[in-house]
Amino acid sequence: MTAPITGMAPTRPRVAWWRLWRAWPGNIAGLWRRSLRFRTLLVTIGLTALAVVVACVWMGLAIQNDLFTSRKDQVLIDAEQARAAAQRTLDAAVQSDAVPMQNVMTLASTTLRDQSSAAMVAAYRIGPPVPNAPQDFSTAEAVMPDLLTTSMRALVRTNPDQQIWQPVALPDGADTSVPGIMVGQQLAIEGVASYELYLAYDLANAPQTLTFVQRTLWVVGIGLVLLISGIAWFVLRSVTAPISEAADTSAMLAAGRLDVRLQVHGEDELATLGRSFNAMADSIESQIKELAELSLVQQRFVSDVSHELRTPMTTIRLAADMINDQRADFDPATARAAELLNAQVQRFETLLTDLLEISRYDAGSVQLELEPTSLAHLAEDVIGSMQQLAEQHGTDVRLVAPGGYSPVEMDPRRVRRVVRNLLGNAIEHGEGRPIVVTVDSDQQAVAIGVRDFGMGMKPEDVEHVFDRFWRADPSRKRTIGGTGLGLSIALGDAKLHGGELALWSEPGRGTNFVLTLPRQGAPLNGASPIPVDPGDDAVAPLEDLGLTAPIDVPPASGAGAPGGGRGHGAATSPQGGIE
Repeated sequence: MTAPITGMAPTRPRVAWWRLWRAWPGNIAGLWRRSLRFRTLLVTIGLTALAVVVACVWMGLAIQNDLFTSRKDQVLIDAEQARAAAQRTLDAAVQSDAVPMQNVMTLASTTLRDQSSAAMVAAYRIGPPVPNAPQDFSTAEAVMPDLLTTSMRALVRTNPDQQIWQPVALPDGADTSVPGIMVGQQLAIEGVASYELYLAYDLANAPQTLTFVQRTLWVVGIGLVLLISGIAWFVLRSVTAPISEAADTSAMLAAGRLDVRLQVHGEDELATLGRSFNAMADSIESQIKELAELSLVQQRFVSDVSHELRTPMTTIRLAADMINDQRADFDPATARAAELLNAQVQRFETLLTDLLEISRYDAGSVQLELEPTSLAHLAEDVIGSMQQLAEQHGTDVRLVAPGGYSPVEMDPRRVRRVVRNLLGNAIEHGEGRPIVVTVDSDQQAVAIGVRDFGMGMKPEDVEHVFDRFWRADPSRKRTIGGTGLGLSIALGDAKLHGGELALWSEPGRGTNFVLTLPRQGAPLNGASPIPVDPGDDAVAPLEDLGLTAPIDVPPASGAGAPGGGRGHGAATSPQGGIE
């Protein structure tokens, strides 16, 4: 007997496409924005459908009016012919004077029924009773009085030579009615009396004809819309397919595939567009290759020069160190020159190192040496190593670390260099005010922020902070020997880790740098654990922080907990100092 299979994840049931109707508006809106073919086809179908609807409605109303008018004219002609035949019958009988008047009227009513297609016939004497005058007659005495209106009977009595008509609803079975026309005119027995003659005609076949015509119009209209839609789709496909191909090719060209080209067929406008596109692609490819070769030559030149200068620079530095060590035996001017020589040689050596690093970034040959590292402990080490520099500038560096203790895969050498650079800039431009270094983390990322309360920068200066060799104030002297490449290298290190280095600065409020690194090497998704904009903070509340005390290493069992040790904030005390 086969044992049941365990440990398998349950399969997710497939959802029918029609159950996802809530997503239709968004999908259609996105397709409307992205697809020229869909947008043009939808507009064509909509305008065609609107035109067909207007045409069908207009034709239906026109046919309806024409059908009623033609049917009315037929009814009036039929009624006049029937009245004329009945009048001739009456005139002939009266002249012969051979039969009683009642028989004459009966003969006339028979003639009316035979000569007309009316559904109901009625005759009513006009005026007071007259001797020997025939009685009124009606083929539908129960309903005819209800169909005749007072105004129509008045018009018939006062207009002996005219036909009076009006539409009526003729009864047709149980509680139903059909459209009809009531025609009224006079019928006279010479020398005896005049009669109101009414003939009711059934128009039930007219709505059936109209319904058939309208149904035919709508079927033809829908077929026309479908036909035009198919033609429009075929035409659009033949036009937009080359455009889509050009869009895909341009996207691949923008992605770096410089060898892609459009296939050109024929001599029409699209073929001209394809040839122009291919010519443009050839020009771009040649220019990019030329620029790449020039960039490669420049990178090689910088790298070669830097490498070639390292050997003589090492010799010069050793000589400068020996001279500087003996400066006590020199006169004051020579001793000062020895100090300046040693300082500038050290700065030149740092510049060479930065140039070599920049050349590696440009060449794409930088490799990370990842190892689990606690960002909070790394920040504490950097602050401790730069404590003497901070004291020289009269600056108090505070460390606030509510998170960031758990180890994260990073290159500690490069991250330490970034933090040293940010902290060095904050000390140099902090105007002797406190500097706050914040370390925090969440489940996706770990971040460190360096906040100073110095003079700050203008918005136009913030855009150039990460440019190479750029300085916000060229006349201002560097006090810690920077080369102008530190922030550019720091930005490269952040991107190399898949993170980001963000900046906020306002004149008079200081500057805030935030370095954010992902935990698992995945792209950053969401906000940084430390906001770049510090909000409405000020220097005064910082006095409540005191000086940051040494950070105790958390237990190893909690090192890898999600959230990066959030909640193990740095202990602070007014008497403590950074170690």
